[in-house]
Amino acid sequence: MTFIILLAWLFASVATFQHPRKGSVPLKGWRRRMIQTTLSCLTRTLFFVMGFQVKVKGKIATPQEAPIFVAAPHSSFFDAIISALTGMPSVVSRTENLSTPVFGTILSSLQPISVSRQDPDSRKNTVTEITKRALSGGQWPQILIFPEGTCTNRSCLITFKQGAFVPGVPVQPVLLRYPNRLVKLCVMTLCQLFTKVEVEFLPVHIPTEEEKNDPIIFANRVRQTMATALNVPVTDHTFEDCRLMISAGQLTLPMEAGLVEFTKINKKLHLQWNRVREQLDTFAAIASASKGGRIGIEEFAKYLKLPISDVLRELFLLFDRVSSWLTRMLTMFC
Repeated sequence: MTFIILLAWLFASVATFQHPRKGSVPLKGWRRRMIQTTLSCLTRTLFFVMGFQVKVKGKIATPQEAPIFVAAPHSSFFDAIISALTGMPSVVSRTENLSTPVFGTILSSLQPISVSRQDPDSRKNTVTEITKRALSGGQWPQILIFPEGTCTNRSCLITFKQGAFVPGVPVQPVLLRYPNRLVKLCVMTLCQLFTKVEVEFLPVHIPTEEEKNDPIIFANRVRQTMATALNVPVTDHTFEDCRLMISAGQLTLPMEAGLVEFTKINKKLHLQWNRVREQLDTFAAIASASKGGRIGIEEFAKYLKLPISDVLRELFLLFDRVSSWLTRMLTMFC
Protein backbone atom coordinates (compact mmCIF):
# COMPACT_ATOMS: atom_id res chain seq x y z
CA MET A 1 0.00 0.00 0.00
CA THR A 2 2.80 2.40 0.92
CA PHE A 3 4.64 1.68 -2.33
CA ILE A 4 1.53 2.27 -4.44
CA ILE A 5 0.69 5.52 -2.62
CA LEU A 6 4.23 6.84 -3.07
CA LEU A 7 4.16 5.84 -6.73
CA ALA A 8 0.86 7.69 -7.15
CA TRP A 9 2.41 10.72 -5.44
CA LEU A 10 5.32 10.61 -7.91
CA PHE A 11 3.06 10.53 -10.98
CA ALA A 12 0.83 13.25 -9.50
CA SER A 13 3.90 15.43 -8.90
CA VAL A 14 5.06 14.97 -12.50
CA ALA A 15 1.60 15.69 -13.92
CA THR A 16 1.27 18.94 -11.95
CA PHE A 17 4.89 20.11 -12.26
CA GLN A 18 4.98 23.84 -13.14
CA HIS A 19 1.23 23.84 -13.69
CA PRO A 20 -0.90 26.70 -12.28
CA ARG A 21 -2.29 25.80 -8.88
CA LYS A 22 -5.74 26.29 -7.38
CA GLY A 23 -7.46 24.75 -10.40
CA SER A 24 -7.33 27.94 -12.46
CA VAL A 25 -6.39 26.10 -15.67
CA PRO A 26 -7.51 22.56 -16.58
CA LEU A 27 -4.91 19.87 -17.14
CA LYS A 28 -4.54 18.98 -20.81
CA GLY A 29 -2.66 16.60 -23.08
CA TRP A 30 -0.26 14.14 -21.48
CA ARG A 31 -0.85 15.58 -18.01
CA ARG A 32 -4.56 14.76 -18.12
CA ARG A 33 -3.98 11.35 -19.68
CA MET A 34 -1.47 10.49 -16.96
CA ILE A 35 -4.01 11.28 -14.27
CA GLN A 36 -6.88 9.47 -15.99
CA THR A 37 -4.95 6.30 -16.80
CA THR A 38 -2.00 5.92 -14.44
CA LEU A 39 -3.63 7.19 -11.24
CA SER A 40 -6.83 5.31 -12.02
CA CYS A 41 -4.87 2.06 -12.47
CA LEU A 42 -2.87 2.63 -9.28
CA THR A 43 -6.01 3.39 -7.27
CA ARG A 44 -7.67 0.18 -8.48
CA THR A 45 -4.52 -1.74 -7.58
CA LEU A 46 -4.49 -0.14 -4.13
CA PHE A 47 -8.04 -1.27 -3.44
CA PHE A 48 -7.19 -4.77 -4.70
CA VAL A 49 -4.20 -4.94 -2.34
CA MET A 50 -6.44 -3.82 0.53
CA GLY A 51 -8.70 -6.80 -0.17
CA PHE A 52 -11.62 -5.02 -1.83
CA GLN A 53 -13.79 -6.94 -4.24
CA VAL A 54 -15.53 -4.33 -6.39
CA LYS A 55 -18.74 -5.12 -8.24
CA VAL A 56 -19.84 -2.56 -10.80
CA LYS A 57 -23.39 -2.26 -12.10
CA GLY A 58 -24.72 -0.02 -14.81
CA LYS A 59 -23.04 2.08 -17.50
CA ILE A 60 -20.70 4.95 -16.70
CA ALA A 61 -21.79 8.15 -18.46
CA THR A 62 -19.42 10.10 -20.69
CA PRO A 63 -18.64 13.78 -19.99
CA GLN A 64 -21.05 14.73 -22.77
CA GLU A 65 -23.85 12.65 -21.25
CA ALA A 66 -23.36 13.82 -17.65
CA PRO A 67 -20.72 16.36 -16.53
CA ILE A 68 -21.48 15.57 -12.87
CA PHE A 69 -21.57 12.37 -10.81
CA VAL A 70 -23.59 12.51 -7.58
CA ALA A 71 -22.72 9.67 -5.19
CA ALA A 72 -24.42 8.51 -2.00
CA PRO A 73 -24.47 7.46 0.72
CA HIS A 74 -21.11 8.89 1.75
CA SER A 75 -19.74 7.03 4.77
CA SER A 76 -16.01 6.43 4.37
CA PHE A 77 -12.85 7.47 2.55
CA PHE A 78 -13.14 4.04 0.92
CA ASP A 79 -15.77 5.72 -1.27
CA ALA A 80 -12.83 7.02 -3.30
CA ILE A 81 -13.10 3.81 -5.34
CA ILE A 82 -15.61 5.71 -7.49
CA SER A 83 -12.80 7.98 -8.68
CA ALA A 84 -10.82 5.00 -10.00
CA LEU A 85 -13.85 3.69 -11.88
CA THR A 86 -14.72 7.01 -13.52
CA GLY A 87 -11.32 8.15 -14.78
CA MET A 88 -10.31 10.23 -11.75
CA PRO A 89 -12.84 13.10 -11.93
CA SER A 90 -12.48 16.35 -10.02
CA VAL A 91 -13.92 16.30 -6.52
CA VAL A 92 -15.17 18.82 -4.00
CA SER A 93 -12.82 18.73 -1.03
CA ARG A 94 -11.98 20.71 2.07
CA THR A 95 -9.14 23.19 1.57
CA GLU A 96 -7.28 21.65 4.50
CA ASN A 97 -6.96 18.33 2.64
CA LEU A 98 -4.76 19.93 -0.03
CA SER A 99 -1.99 20.63 2.48
CA THR A 100 -1.79 17.01 3.69
CA PRO A 101 1.62 15.47 2.93
CA VAL A 102 1.63 13.04 -0.04
CA PHE A 103 -2.17 12.75 -0.19
CA GLY A 104 -2.49 16.50 -0.74
CA THR A 105 -0.36 16.29 -3.89
CA ILE A 106 -2.40 13.37 -5.22
CA LEU A 107 -5.63 15.21 -4.48
CA SER A 108 -4.33 18.40 -6.11
CA SER A 109 -3.62 16.49 -9.33
CA LEU A 110 -7.38 15.84 -9.60
CA GLN A 111 -7.89 19.62 -9.67
CA PRO A 112 -10.46 19.58 -6.88
CA ILE A 113 -12.94 22.32 -6.11
CA SER A 114 -11.79 23.40 -2.68
CA VAL A 115 -14.25 24.48 -0.03
CA SER A 116 -13.61 26.12 3.32
CA ARG A 117 -16.31 25.73 5.95
CA GLN A 118 -14.91 28.76 7.79
CA ASP A 119 -15.15 31.12 4.80
CA PRO A 120 -18.63 32.70 4.58
CA ASP A 121 -18.22 33.16 0.80
CA SER A 122 -16.93 29.64 0.20
CA ARG A 123 -20.33 28.13 -0.58
CA LYS A 124 -21.08 30.75 -3.23
CA ASN A 125 -17.61 30.39 -4.77
CA THR A 126 -17.92 26.61 -4.82
CA VAL A 127 -21.26 26.71 -6.65
CA THR A 128 -19.82 29.21 -9.14
CA GLU A 129 -16.83 26.97 -9.83
CA ILE A 130 -18.99 23.85 -10.22
CA THR A 131 -21.21 25.69 -12.70
CA LYS A 132 -18.23 26.98 -14.68
CA ARG A 133 -16.73 23.53 -15.03
CA ALA A 134 -20.01 21.75 -15.74
CA LEU A 135 -20.75 24.16 -18.59
CA SER A 136 -17.21 24.13 -20.02
CA GLY A 137 -18.07 21.66 -22.77
CA GLY A 138 -15.57 19.03 -21.68
CA GLN A 139 -12.55 21.28 -21.06
CA TRP A 140 -12.60 20.23 -17.41
CA PRO A 141 -12.92 16.63 -16.19
CA GLN A 142 -16.23 15.34 -14.89
CA ILE A 143 -17.02 16.30 -11.31
CA LEU A 144 -17.70 13.80 -8.52
CA ILE A 145 -19.85 15.22 -5.71
CA PHE A 146 -21.16 13.64 -2.53
CA PRO A 147 -24.24 15.87 -2.20
CA GLU A 148 -24.93 14.94 1.44
CA GLY A 149 -21.92 17.08 2.33
CA THR A 150 -20.80 14.84 5.21
CA CYS A 151 -20.41 11.19 6.18
CA THR A 152 -23.44 9.28 7.44
CA ASN A 153 -24.13 5.74 8.67
CA ARG A 154 -25.87 4.72 5.40
CA SER A 155 -29.23 4.14 7.13
CA CYS A 156 -30.88 6.95 5.14
CA LEU A 157 -30.13 9.80 2.75
CA ILE A 158 -29.98 13.24 4.34
CA THR A 159 -30.78 16.47 2.51
CA PHE A 160 -28.70 16.95 -0.64
CA LYS A 161 -26.83 20.21 -0.97
CA GLN A 162 -27.74 22.14 -4.11
CA GLY A 163 -24.26 22.69 -5.56
CA ALA A 164 -24.41 19.77 -8.00
CA PHE A 165 -27.85 20.79 -9.22
CA VAL A 166 -27.52 24.56 -9.66
CA PRO A 167 -25.89 24.29 -13.14
CA GLY A 168 -29.02 22.49 -14.38
CA VAL A 169 -27.02 19.92 -16.36
CA PRO A 170 -27.62 16.15 -16.51
CA VAL A 171 -26.20 14.24 -13.55
CA GLN A 172 -25.52 10.54 -13.07
CA PRO A 173 -26.51 9.12 -9.67
CA VAL A 174 -24.00 6.63 -8.24
CA LEU A 175 -24.92 4.25 -5.42
CA LEU A 176 -22.49 2.77 -2.90
CA ARG A 177 -23.15 -0.43 -0.99
CA TYR A 178 -20.92 -2.30 1.48
CA PRO A 179 -22.40 -5.80 1.95
CA ASN A 180 -19.80 -6.65 4.62
CA ARG A 181 -20.98 -6.04 8.17
CA LEU A 182 -17.61 -4.60 9.18
CA VAL A 183 -16.62 -1.43 7.33
CA LYS A 184 -16.07 0.87 10.29
CA LEU A 185 -12.39 1.20 11.11
CA CYS A 186 -9.54 1.16 8.62
CA VAL A 187 -7.38 -1.37 10.49
CA MET A 188 -10.30 -3.69 11.21
CA THR A 189 -11.42 -3.50 7.59
CA LEU A 190 -7.92 -4.37 6.36
CA CYS A 191 -7.83 -7.37 8.74
CA GLN A 192 -10.67 -9.01 6.81
CA LEU A 193 -9.79 -11.44 4.04
CA PHE A 194 -11.88 -9.38 1.64
CA THR A 195 -14.31 -6.48 1.71
CA LYS A 196 -17.10 -6.31 -0.82
CA VAL A 197 -18.21 -3.02 -2.32
CA GLU A 198 -20.92 -2.52 -4.91
CA VAL A 199 -20.93 0.59 -7.10
CA GLU A 200 -24.07 1.05 -9.18
CA PHE A 201 -24.35 3.69 -11.88
CA LEU A 202 -27.99 4.61 -12.37
CA PRO A 203 -29.34 6.06 -15.62
CA VAL A 204 -28.45 9.70 -16.22
CA HIS A 205 -31.02 12.09 -14.78
CA ILE A 206 -31.77 14.78 -17.35
CA PRO A 207 -33.41 17.75 -15.60
CA THR A 208 -36.75 19.09 -16.70
CA GLU A 209 -37.31 22.81 -17.17
CA GLU A 210 -38.85 22.91 -13.70
CA GLU A 211 -35.76 21.24 -12.19
CA LYS A 212 -33.41 23.56 -14.07
CA ASN A 213 -35.20 26.54 -12.55
CA ASP A 214 -35.36 25.05 -9.04
CA PRO A 215 -32.25 23.19 -7.78
CA ILE A 216 -34.12 22.10 -4.63
CA ILE A 217 -36.69 20.17 -6.66
CA PHE A 218 -33.90 18.76 -8.83
CA ALA A 219 -31.91 17.60 -5.79
CA ASN A 220 -34.93 16.10 -4.03
CA ARG A 221 -36.00 14.07 -7.07
CA VAL A 222 -32.51 12.69 -7.62
CA ARG A 223 -32.27 11.85 -3.91
CA GLN A 224 -35.62 10.06 -4.00
CA THR A 225 -34.52 8.04 -7.02
CA MET A 226 -31.35 6.99 -5.23
CA ALA A 227 -33.15 6.22 -1.96
CA THR A 228 -35.65 4.02 -3.78
CA ALA A 229 -32.86 2.07 -5.47
CA LEU A 230 -31.04 1.71 -2.12
CA ASN A 231 -34.29 0.82 -0.32
CA VAL A 232 -33.60 3.37 2.44
CA PRO A 233 -35.68 6.32 3.66
CA VAL A 234 -34.87 10.00 3.22
CA THR A 235 -34.68 12.59 5.97
CA ASP A 236 -34.64 16.39 5.93
CA HIS A 237 -31.64 16.53 8.26
CA THR A 238 -28.64 18.47 6.91
CA PHE A 239 -24.93 18.73 7.64
CA GLU A 240 -25.69 21.94 9.55
CA ASP A 241 -28.12 20.05 11.82
CA CYS A 242 -25.38 17.59 12.75
CA ARG A 243 -22.90 20.37 13.43
CA LEU A 244 -25.40 22.28 15.56
CA MET A 245 -26.37 19.17 17.51
CA ILE A 246 -22.73 18.46 18.40
CA SER A 247 -22.18 22.07 19.45
CA ALA A 248 -25.34 22.03 21.56
CA GLY A 249 -24.21 18.86 23.33
CA GLN A 250 -20.79 20.36 24.10
CA LEU A 251 -22.53 23.33 25.73
CA THR A 252 -24.86 21.03 27.71
CA LEU A 253 -27.81 22.45 25.81
CA PRO A 254 -30.54 20.00 24.76
CA MET A 255 -29.31 18.18 21.67
CA GLU A 256 -32.82 18.37 20.23
CA ALA A 257 -31.79 21.91 19.30
CA GLY A 258 -29.75 20.38 16.49
CA LEU A 259 -32.60 18.49 14.92
CA VAL A 260 -34.22 19.20 11.58
CA GLU A 261 -36.83 21.52 13.04
CA PHE A 262 -34.13 24.10 13.64
CA THR A 263 -33.15 24.14 9.97
CA LYS A 264 -36.73 24.70 8.87
CA ILE A 265 -37.26 27.51 11.37
CA ASN A 266 -33.86 28.98 10.59
CA LYS A 267 -34.91 29.47 6.97
CA LYS A 268 -37.88 31.53 8.13
CA LEU A 269 -35.80 33.65 10.52
CA HIS A 270 -32.84 34.05 8.14
CA LEU A 271 -30.17 33.40 10.79
CA GLN A 272 -26.56 33.11 9.64
CA TRP A 273 -25.17 29.59 9.96
CA ASN A 274 -21.60 30.82 10.24
CA ARG A 275 -22.59 32.45 13.56
CA VAL A 276 -24.51 29.48 14.98
CA ARG A 277 -21.71 28.31 17.28
CA GLU A 278 -21.11 31.86 18.52
CA GLN A 279 -24.84 32.28 19.20
CA LEU A 280 -24.96 29.01 21.13
CA ASP A 281 -21.97 30.07 23.24
CA THR A 282 -23.62 33.36 24.14
CA PHE A 283 -26.98 31.70 24.76
CA ALA A 284 -25.37 29.17 27.11
CA ALA A 285 -23.53 31.98 28.97
CA ILE A 286 -26.75 33.98 29.39
CA ALA A 287 -28.59 30.91 30.66
CA SER A 288 -25.82 30.10 33.15
CA ALA A 289 -25.67 33.67 34.46
CA SER A 290 -29.44 33.97 34.85
CA LYS A 291 -31.24 33.00 38.02
CA GLY A 292 -31.90 29.28 37.98
CA GLY A 293 -30.09 28.97 34.66
CA ARG A 294 -33.13 30.14 32.71
CA ILE A 295 -33.99 32.92 30.32
CA GLY A 296 -37.40 33.84 28.99
CA ILE A 297 -38.74 34.37 25.49
CA GLU A 298 -38.29 38.13 25.87
CA GLU A 299 -34.53 37.85 26.52
CA PHE A 300 -34.22 35.28 23.75
CA ALA A 301 -35.90 37.62 21.26
CA LYS A 302 -33.84 40.60 22.45
CA TYR A 303 -30.57 38.74 21.93
CA LEU A 304 -31.50 37.60 18.41
CA LYS A 305 -32.88 41.10 17.65
CA LEU A 306 -36.12 39.60 16.39
CA PRO A 307 -39.75 40.35 17.26
CA ILE A 308 -41.65 37.77 19.28
CA SER A 309 -43.63 35.67 16.81
CA ASP A 310 -45.03 32.17 16.45
CA VAL A 311 -41.89 31.10 14.57
CA LEU A 312 -39.62 32.48 17.31
CA ARG A 313 -41.69 30.75 20.00
CA GLU A 314 -41.31 27.50 18.08
CA LEU A 315 -37.54 28.00 17.99
CA PHE A 316 -37.46 28.88 21.70
CA LEU A 317 -39.25 25.65 22.56
CA LEU A 318 -36.45 23.67 20.92
CA PHE A 319 -34.02 25.13 23.48
CA ASP A 320 -36.42 25.09 26.43
CA ARG A 321 -35.68 21.98 28.49
CA VAL A 322 -38.69 22.25 30.82
CA SER A 323 -41.37 23.17 28.28
CA SER A 324 -40.10 20.66 25.74
CA TRP A 325 -40.15 17.92 28.40
CA LEU A 326 -43.71 18.81 29.40
CA THR A 327 -44.80 18.89 25.78
CA ARG A 328 -43.41 15.41 25.18
CA MET A 329 -45.05 14.05 28.32
CA LEU A 330 -48.44 15.54 27.38
CA THR A 331 -48.10 14.09 23.89
CA MET A 332 -47.47 10.63 25.34
CA PHE A 333 -50.47 10.70 27.66
CA CYS A 334 -52.99 12.39 25.33
